[in-house]
Amino acid sequence: MNTLAPASAAQAQQDIADEFAFFGDWTERYQYLIDLGKQLPPFRDEWKNEEYRVHGCQSMVWLVPSGDASNMHFDATSDSAIVSGLIALVLRVYSDRPAAEIVATEPAFIQEIGLAKHLSPTRSNGLAAMLARLKAYAAALDKR
Repeated sequence: MNTLAPASAAQAQQDIADEFAFFGDWTERYQYLIDLGKQLPPFRDEWKNEEYRVHGCQSMVWLVPSGDASNMHFDATSDSAIVSGLIALVLRVYSDRPAAEIVATEPAFIQEIGLAKHLSPTRSNGLAAMLARLKAYAAALDKR
């Protein structure tokens, strides 16, 4: 897996779609998601507080923004293995990008890889809540 961020969010989404196309069934795709979640960078304990908690998720999720409008970075974690994998995908698309690109990018990869059909309603709601929070952080810095 490429650890350097792709040149654009669109390229990151295409890379994700290409990777998931390798797997024949959803058992393999879930395992891949779990493996991706295990590769998330360490998350500082002091960030696990109410300020950074994403509400709307069944599992515990924290999302911490940093940087500025020209380059926003996100750190995130969850107490759920599959949700951690979803976080890894979201961070590949949205982290280390300009705020304007984050705001403008729709998460097409969710549909493209069939994730929308294979997530429970509570996980879908949690993913939507995480994306909304991430975009809100970016919108606050995007002063176009």
